[in-house]
Amino acid sequence: MPLPPLVLASASPRRRELLREHGYTFSVEPADVAESAPPHLTPGEIVLRNARAKVRAVAPKHPDALVLGVDTEVVFEGEVFGKPANLAAALAMAKRLTGRTHEVHTGVWLHHAATCREWGFVEVSRVQFRRLSDAQIRAYHARIGPLDKAGAYAAQEDGGELIERVEGSFTNVIGLPMEALAAALTEF
Repeated sequence: MPLPPLVLASASPRRRELLREHGYTFSVEPADVAESAPPHLTPGEIVLRNARAKVRAVAPKHPDALVLGVDTEVVFEGEVFGKPANLAAALAMAKRLTGRTHEVHTGVWLHHAATCREWGFVEVSRVQFRRLSDAQIRAYHARIGPLDKAGAYAAQEDGGELIERVEGSFTNVIGLPMEALAAALTEF
């Protein structure tokens, strides 16, 4: 049985590119949902909650489609790093992460109204950063534009400049764990 039409409930150009690179046909309808990180939830619960909220905002408009919602967060020492509010916040995030290992948690939620099916999963990757000076971080940020990126960095544009090693899914660090998504879509 072929997959129903796929709708990505995200404005992320990185997620669109990953889906295209992996041969998926899909449409895009960004969810108008404020992401949140309630302190009583674990990082995995946070990303899954946000991914589900995005799907639930978009799914009613696409009852025959398989709607995909995704949320990615950087987690360091138990703290969830969202997208930086400004360049000073981006620098502060990168300074805390430089030379250290953090986790990237991505929640993926899928919903197909026609069959009354919905399910989700969380993928976690560990990322080791190289040690960089403030000047190197500023130059990196000038090149990648960190304000729309969780943790203030861009794995897809890194080229080894900041990331020393990734344990787990590299596409997860970019924002969509393609290996786990492919397995979930095959199971569907």
